[in-house]
Amino acid sequence: MQTLTSLDPDFEKDFSRLVNARRESDVDVAGRVTGILNEVKNRGDDALVEYSQRFDDYTLAAESDWVITPESCKQAYDELGAELRDALELAADRIRAYHQAQLPEDRDYTDDAGVRLGAIWRPVDAAGLYVPGGRAAYPSSLLMNAIPARVAGVERLVVVTPTPKGNSNPLVLAAAHIAGVDEIWRVGGAQAIGALAYGTERIRSVDVITGPGNAYVAEAKRQLFGVVGIDMVAGPSEILVIADGKNDPDWIAADLLSQAEHDPTSQSILITDDAGFGALVSDCIDLQLSQLATGKVAKASWDAHGAIIVVNDLEAEAPALANRLAAEHIELAVDDPEPFLRSVRHAGSVFLGRMTPEAVGDYVAGPNHVLPTGRRARFSSGLSVLDFMKRTSFLGLDETSFPKIGPAAAALAHAEGLPAHAKSVELRIK
Repeated sequence: MQTLTSLDPDFEKDFSRLVNARRESDVDVAGRVTGILNEVKNRGDDALVEYSQRFDDYTLAAESDWVITPESCKQAYDELGAELRDALELAADRIRAYHQAQLPEDRDYTDDAGVRLGAIWRPVDAAGLYVPGGRAAYPSSLLMNAIPARVAGVERLVVVTPTPKGNSNPLVLAAAHIAGVDEIWRVGGAQAIGALAYGTERIRSVDVITGPGNAYVAEAKRQLFGVVGIDMVAGPSEILVIADGKNDPDWIAADLLSQAEHDPTSQSILITDDAGFGALVSDCIDLQLSQLATGKVAKASWDAHGAIIVVNDLEAEAPALANRLAAEHIELAVDDPEPFLRSVRHAGSVFLGRMTPEAVGDYVAGPNHVLPTGRRARFSSGLSVLDFMKRTSFLGLDETSFPKIGPAAAALAHAEGLPAHAKSVELRIK
């Protein structure tokens, strides 16, 4: 864990190093992923059988080995305890309500020249949702991906998920039932992304692929962008907490560890104007790490990538630093978070006040938890219904409106050296 002080002469150099540090996997996965995708494209289901056996120790033989049925998802839902079932339903309801408010409106109007203009929003036909297995088997991620797609109007929702040794997470299956998923295939990794993009004998291709995964899944999505749409190329999780000394250090320590426990490459950063408070948070982290079931992973993350930054003036300095970090999650644990919210331009999602831990946003708040990482919040946004929709513009001219703008189009076509363009306009003018 690093400790930086803004008044230190070397602060700019040290902070720039923190901002620009790469936390992605050191393993060169691009070549391996290219090979896997080519195999899936050329060999289809046979390649999926081979990779599932190799990577998941699972044999895809009979038809029942390939799919998890809606009946199995319903059974998993029915067998849940009341508390968990109610928690999933609450999360689903809040996610659905938040994303319904994102639905865009069609436009259709006539301008001053008499030209009819507008746009129609339509959903994609099919969406593929990647749901991790192994360490990251999260029903919340399924809800966060499937519900916006349904709200957008997508008719076919396809989930792919690895099932190591045939094991599946009943909470994930219950979430799939709540979200109304149409198909669940027992394949994972880069090969599953290839199957969704290219299609195989069994798995029909989709139009958009979303959902988190490991470095191989992220690289597969990156390579296949253009064949299909994707949500984003996601990297390790991040949290930035901006906190004054009035906070309970135990709370802030827990908030920082909530992301550190995801992965050894996750990053947790505290910016505070109280050096003593920062030291208390560090002590609380050490204590909590000794008690966490995920302590080994969280400690690796905190030791390698964690940081405490002490500034002289929190409101004057923290937003500028936050904008350079462009973190996935930013907590504003201060008396009045509003000035900070207005000054922080680059963030995946912002959590306002001392009573709004990031972990609430991961589950039941409503906004999507699929967010840009690796400073990509400078130019991209979290998952929304718009990731499952596309806009088609339209225009219409008549004998009255065409002469008002047609000659200008012909002039520009001639200037660009495109006489056929010009002629298609000029024939109608004449």
